[in-house]
Amino acid sequence: MADTSPPHKISVVIPTLNEQETIASIIKGCEPYADEIIVIDGHSRDGTRKIAENLGVRTILDHQKGKGEALRHSVSHVAGDIIVFIDADGSHNPHDIPKLIQPIVDGRADHVSGSRLIGGSSELHGGFDECFRLMGSSFITACINWKFKVRLSESQNGFRAIKTEVIKQLDLKEDITTIEQEMIIKTLKKGFRMAEVSTHEMKRVAGYSKISLRKVWFRYVYSFLKYLFLG
Repeated sequence: MADTSPPHKISVVIPTLNEQETIASIIKGCEPYADEIIVIDGHSRDGTRKIAENLGVRTILDHQKGKGEALRHSVSHVAGDIIVFIDADGSHNPHDIPKLIQPIVDGRADHVSGSRLIGGSSELHGGFDECFRLMGSSFITACINWKFKVRLSESQNGFRAIKTEVIKQLDLKEDITTIEQEMIIKTLKKGFRMAEVSTHEMKRVAGYSKISLRKVWFRYVYSFLKYLFLG
């Protein structure tokens, strides 16, 4: 019997903060796979918003609390039934979007995260900061796997796809990049299906990481313990 279900509508959400060097290429890379593209901008001081608007992309200002708040803010603005979150710094390959959404389209998952540990990374190695980030991420992921009896390879990648109806039920709270682990933990805690596909993390084309491990490590530990064991 032929599949008569309506095609999925894909909303691509791009959180930005001073990404004028890369935003155009990310938008153009996403266009073949998106029914709509929304830029959630953290009040960039460069030409990020103007470039996005000139490309016909809807641009919305966040409340300057961090990436997590930007992602939460985007949910009320999307029209699609699947949301793809992709970073604007060039580290994610938009051509991986079809692979990312396929488990949802096939009815095998409700939330799919990309994995740099399977697909490889040109960024996450070489220094002490990267080493500590990888160790911390691996520990958190191992605990998630133990708690929910799943087999994920990582829990911190910002490149992911999720059903809009699912993310609206997660009651997300995090304002910073800890939202990624919160999203996975709450997906599993509420009984939704989690999947993972390989995606390669490319070296950042321009700009700098907005994450300072020294400033946020405590928040990662706190939110991990809170959502995994308490909330």
